[in-house]
This record gives sequence, structure tokens and C-alpha cells, in this order.
Amino acid sequence: MNEIDPKALFRLSVLGPVVSRERLDRGELQQLIRELAQREYAIPGSTRRHVAEKTIQAWYYAWRREGIAGLEPKTRVDRGQSKITPVIQEAVLAAKRENPRRSIRQIVRLLEAAGIVAGQGLSRSAVHRLLQHSGLSTLAGSSSLTEEKRSFTAEFAGSIWYGDVMHGPRVPVKGQLRKTYLVSLFDDASRLVAHSAFCLGETALDIEGVLKQALLRRGVPTRIVVDNGAAYRASTLQGICARLGIHLIFCRPYAPEGKGKLERWHRTLRDLFLSELDARRLTDLDELNARLWAWLEQVYHRTPHGGLGGLTPLARYQRDLPKIRTLGAKAAQLDSLFHHRIKRFVRKDGTVSYLGQRFEVPYELSGKTVRLVVDPHAARVVGVEDDTGKSLGEATPLDAIANINRTRRKPEPVADIRAHNGPNLVEIAHARYHGTNKAD
Repeated sequence: MNEIDPKALFRLSVLGPVVSRERLDRGELQQLIRELAQREYAIPGSTRRHVAEKTIQAWYYAWRREGIAGLEPKTRVDRGQSKITPVIQEAVLAAKRENPRRSIRQIVRLLEAAGIVAGQGLSRSAVHRLLQHSGLSTLAGSSSLTEEKRSFTAEFAGSIWYGDVMHGPRVPVKGQLRKTYLVSLFDDASRLVAHSAFCLGETALDIEGVLKQALLRRGVPTRIVVDNGAAYRASTLQGICARLGIHLIFCRPYAPEGKGKLERWHRTLRDLFLSELDARRLTDLDELNARLWAWLEQVYHRTPHGGLGGLTPLARYQRDLPKIRTLGAKAAQLDSLFHHRIKRFVRKDGTVSYLGQRFEVPYELSGKTVRLVVDPHAARVVGVEDDTGKSLGEATPLDAIANINRTRRKPEPVADIRAHNGPNLVEIAHARYHGTNKAD
């Protein structure tokens, strides 16, 4: 299974609010693109924080044509070169610096009116690349208008899930008290908790573990809205969502109101679960999660909710069961969708290391660099493959004791080159030295 280019995953995350919409009203596409262009992003390999409207629009139509493959970066043959002459370059940059709010169209018209360039003689895309290369492509936004915010609720269960992490209580782990983190996925329409678990960290691996269980229990959502934390930005998580057709949408920094329903659930959990929790009964993390899951299924999901017109979250969720996407045939492939791939060098003895353990791979891979296909949740190596995703064989835990009696593969015997009757340097030298006539 080929890895998805990180830049393509980033571009898909930018497009999330657009491509996840089931339909767009007339003029709504441009409005959404304009809003996306005003947001700040952590752009891979760049110090810039904004993406231009035209760029987002180009990504959108590329996605419509080719899917995620259309979002993979294409190398320009003229990259780093501008077709604009140095004199006109200076005029373009001066016009932009003089008034940063000038658009590309205004700059082109200004230079044409001033007689610096001929009519239709300056490409807008060339001006855009020049401004972008010079760090002047971003328009200053207006701060005179307050941002419009509106309450909303998804029409159907499974349309929108929210993901977030909350600090939890401490539990004994191998004789020491360890802090826990509650990782949750929460359905917008029904207020049902798709899955939630206390973990010892808030890493991408912890989030993926909760997502996997949520998919098995509650189907496949259309969108998952998360914050901009590094764990949610992990390429493994974005790749899983892309392969399952889930749009991973990132909230803008410092805008937590986008996940207000989940924050309200966190408050309910603190008031009704954590306040009643008897820490003396917790012997480990499993005990804590066992109580959480029992409380969710027996109490929270079965309690009438004011925001649901008196329905319970479970009843509201079950009402939309016919509309919820199931895993279908992908259920059998779910484990493989959550596999990670890491590069490793195969030692001379045909082994590789993973999490402090050694695994044997096909011996002919010795001395080569391969990709290990690992199940990070089970801490085991599933197999090995090349950079194209082609399987190169299985990986098994090293059993050094069993290898004592293991039959070694020996190289094929090499034919004796001395068996032929052709010329032989040793015999020729012998014949010359001893004065004989034949070297046979």
C-alpha cells in the first residue's frame, strides 16, 4: 500500500470544509474558498501561514478530477525562474509594497496605464508567482467587521464527529501513579460518544486506537472535526481517514467554539462521572476504562438530552441507522488500514529491530533497506515490503535458541572450472618451465 504524499494530505485537510459538503448552493463554493483563504495553516515546508484563494480553488478542481492523486505536488520545469523582465519585476514589487491591498489585477492595470507594460503583456499567474516568491502575495484582511458565528446541528448521525483530548485522573501503572488523557470521538447530531478511552498519552497512536474502535462500533463518519494539535496532524491518521473517505477538518487556532458540544460533554463527564469515581477501586488503567464504558452505555447514552427534544443519545443515533455508512467490505481490511510503515536496515543475519525486539525476515533481504509493515497497537511486525508497497515476505519473532538446530541454506555448488580441457595458466607455465610440449 503506497504512502500518501504529506503535501496531498495537507491540501485535503484544507479542502475539508468544502469537499465534505454533500451539496453546495449557488455561489457557496467561492464563499467557502474565500473563508478558507483567510485562515492560518501550518504549511509543510513553508513559513507562510495562508493559502491563496486561487490555489485552494485549483486544489478543489484537481480533487474533483483525480481524487487525492490530483493533490500530489507536480514539479514545474521553470520552478524558481520568472518570465518577467527585471525592470518590470521591480515595478510590480514596488506597486505591491506601496499599497499591500492591491490585487494582482489592479497591479497589472496600473502598470498598463502607466505604459510600463503593453496591454495583455503581463501574465497574472507570473505576477502571482513573483509576489509569492517575494513573500508579498497575502492581502491584508479587514478587521473592521466581526466574524459571524452561527449555531448549527448536523442533520443526521454520522455526518460530523468531533475529536478531542481531556486531562483525566491518575491511575497506578506498574507501581507508580500515571496521568491519563481521555481521547474521545463525539457525534454532533445525536450527542452519542462513538468511542472514548483513557490513555497514558495523547499521541497519534492513542487517537488512532480510539478511532478504530469507534469505526467498528458506530460506522464511518463523513467528517471528523479536530484541533490543530500535532497528534491530529500526523500523516498516519490523515492517511487512514483519506482511505476511508473521511474528511478530517481542523478547527482554526484559538476558535474552540467549533467543538462546543464536545466541550459540553466534557463538563458532563466531570460532573457526573469523575466526581463519583472512587479512585480507591482503581488498580490499573483497564479498571478506569471499564467503569467509563459502563457509565457511557448504562447512564449517559440512556439519559434524555435537552438538546435532543427529550430523546436519549442512543435513541437519536438509532433513528438514523439507515443513513450511517458501514465499513462493509473494508471491515476485513480494517487492521491493514491502521498499519504503520517504517524503514529499517536488514542485518547480515536477516533480522530487523522494532520496539527493542528482533524479527527475522527473508534472508535474501540482508544488507538492504526495507519498509516494515507493523501493527503499532499489537507491537508486532506483520511483514516487509518495498517502497512501492509490494510485499517482500513475512516477519517472525527471532527465536535464537531454535536457530541452533535450524538447517542453514547453503549456496549452490559452483562448477569446477578445472574440469574442462581448454587453456590453463598453471599447466602452460609448467610446460614451459620443464620443457615439455603440451600444457595438458
